[in-house]
Amino acid sequence: MKVQGECYCGAIAYEAEVEPGTITVCHCADCQMQSGSAFRANMPAPAAGFRLLRGTPRTYVKTAASGNRRLLAFCEVCGSSLYACATEDPQVYSLRVGTIKQRHALGVPQREIWTRRRLDWVGLPDGVASFEGQP
Repeated sequence: MKVQGECYCGAIAYEAEVEPGTITVCHCADCQMQSGSAFRANMPAPAAGFRLLRGTPRTYVKTAASGNRRLLAFCEVCGSSLYACATEDPQVYSLRVGTIKQRHALGVPQREIWTRRRLDWVGLPDGVASFEGQP
């Protein structure tokens, strides 16, 4: 499915090919801090189908405790988080579901990760695969 996305102010726009039903909800402390919310909803998009249409995101390289490095892209005007990917030769972009215009057509999350960090008041529909850490 082809989707279009953009930041809150519209300075940055993209298009991507995604597979509906592949949303992951992440409850890790980093996603909570970076989203300013209880979790972040992400959807994978193969690099071959991802294209920036307008603007250039600002980026930040985050290094995990494991040493894994991820490039986080956001709008420097409005602050919207857009995606994450590998720092070199990304094969997949982890799109932030809230920036996708067709988000209501993408289905419910298929899995949630880092549930040991999930806030007690957060719940997802029955049947969503849950993992205490990173599978």
